[in-house]
Amino acid sequence: MPVLPGAEPYRHDGGEVGVLLCHGFTGSPQSLRPWAEHLAARGLTVSLPLLPGHGTRWEDMQLTGWQDWYAEVDRELRSLRRTCGQVFVAGLSMGGALALRLAAKHGDAISGIAVVNPANKVHGLSAYALPVARHLVRSTRGITSDIAKEGGVEIGYDRVPLHAAHSLRTFFRQVDGELPQVTQPLLLLRSARDHVVPAADSARVLSRVSSTDVREVVLEQSYHVATLDHDADRIFEESYAFIARLAPSVGKEGTTAGG
Repeated sequence: MPVLPGAEPYRHDGGEVGVLLCHGFTGSPQSLRPWAEHLAARGLTVSLPLLPGHGTRWEDMQLTGWQDWYAEVDRELRSLRRTCGQVFVAGLSMGGALALRLAAKHGDAISGIAVVNPANKVHGLSAYALPVARHLVRSTRGITSDIAKEGGVEIGYDRVPLHAAHSLRTFFRQVDGELPQVTQPLLLLRSARDHVVPAADSARVLSRVSSTDVREVVLEQSYHVATLDHDADRIFEESYAFIARLAPSVGKEGTTAGG
């Protein structure tokens, strides 16, 4: 099945500092592509993979689960570590949860984490019906394009496959139990108005991680897909400044930025 135009993975080979970006549930690399290009333009090595089952048609996602999505970002992280002296992980929504699990599992191999509207739980009564409903109904309406900016569009599915949603719920529970293992510096950016992931999810993440170097930034002008919204530039600038603070070689003449 061909990948939707614009949903292709992105890779840029830059300097010795690498960043792995993880997109969200039913979304695609398109939602993070401007972020990836911003970091790449500043000399960083950037990897933005397409998660299995994503970026084609929602029926393909029915055949995948959280183990597949996590395995993909874990492979990309290991690849970056082979070529980069320092590696950071970042993500949007479920991608934030993927980044946090990578941090919990890989420890000192990851220098820092930047997450935007990280998801921590499947909310609502429907979550409790998923174990049964997924056998009766194949999909429900989609959750993409929660963007305040006029004309903003996220490339993703207009349907949510319930088998995948059930797996997502299991994944969030897994990650929640592992959050105390997260010790790296953490930059968390969340939208003041988010119609997909409530502020409670960010609060839960902040309350459970063991990181001591933590910064929370509230994005006042954006909805869930803030990386394509009014606050996108702020996300890009804050994350680059975060990386530059923790990776001394970034931006120095003759090193990562190439002088």
